[in-house]
Amino acid sequence: MYEWEKQIQEIVDEIDQCIINHRDEALTLCLLSERLGYSPFYMTRKFREISGMRLRDYVRRRRLAFALKELRDGKRDILDIALDYGFSSHEAFSRAFGKLYGVSPGVYRQNPRPVILCTKINPFDRYFLGLGEIGMMRSTDSIKIYFVTIPAHKLLYVKNYESNGYWDFWQKQEKIPGQDCNTICGLLDSIKGKLDDMGGSQANSGAGQIMAYINDPKGEPFCYGIPRAECYGVRLPADYKGEVPPQMLLMDVPEAEYVVFEHGPFDYEQENCSVERDMDEAKKGFDLETAGYRMDDTPGRVGYFYHDPNRFWKEIRPVRRV
Repeated sequence: MYEWEKQIQEIVDEIDQCIINHRDEALTLCLLSERLGYSPFYMTRKFREISGMRLRDYVRRRRLAFALKELRDGKRDILDIALDYGFSSHEAFSRAFGKLYGVSPGVYRQNPRPVILCTKINPFDRYFLGLGEIGMMRSTDSIKIYFVTIPAHKLLYVKNYESNGYWDFWQKQEKIPGQDCNTICGLLDSIKGKLDDMGGSQANSGAGQIMAYINDPKGEPFCYGIPRAECYGVRLPADYKGEVPPQMLLMDVPEAEYVVFEHGPFDYEQENCSVERDMDEAKKGFDLETAGYRMDDTPGRVGYFYHDPNRFWKEIRPVRRV
């Protein structure tokens, strides 16, 4: 069950690594299909069934996504970037870039604007597919609880008043034109200057993107019964003046105090549910008032949720002193 999804996931992971390492010779259809032991025709058909696009189109769009980030963040010659990402000439790169993004590489470099990048697909996710965790190991990391003051910044986001959790959020967003997961994540991936983007041009899609919630009387009750709207977006510098996509919102988040519940790196397939249980227990067992704080239910206060198994599981909730 889901064997093809798992095999396509291996190919998707390999594609990104080949692009990052500029191993263009390994990205041929014959070599990729040979790795799975199937004919190029059969693998291409299965890839399209699972991903909704042709394999060659996916590879080309991923190349262009990585190339765009290099244009956006670096100063290397456009021809060098074109050759590194599998294009035979400046002209071939410009045609492909312009056709997909509606602007030439040179013009984009001078004035970067939000565009929809092809994000890395993840056809095999144990939790999305309802398989749960493997449960063969258990992290020994304890939950760190501490208070921080986060400086003023901006939040670029979409929000939903009715969702409950990551998967439910995107299922509901799929019903809103222009706010589906691929579109929003693709746009956010193209934004320059994200505060939480630790990887720059070479990071996988999703770098710097986070779940958030905003205290809002129109939303559903959440922590401590405080109504909130769930959001997805990126944190940006307080002086950010870039273009705001029409389907998104931009808000100023003032400097404020927060309580942080943080678990260190963990194995996503084997420990995700266990870490979630540990986090829930830590949150329930922590006495805020003893520490001199209470949850802040002020409308407009923002909380953040980071889920990056390679670094941490982190929940940041707004508080105020008693």
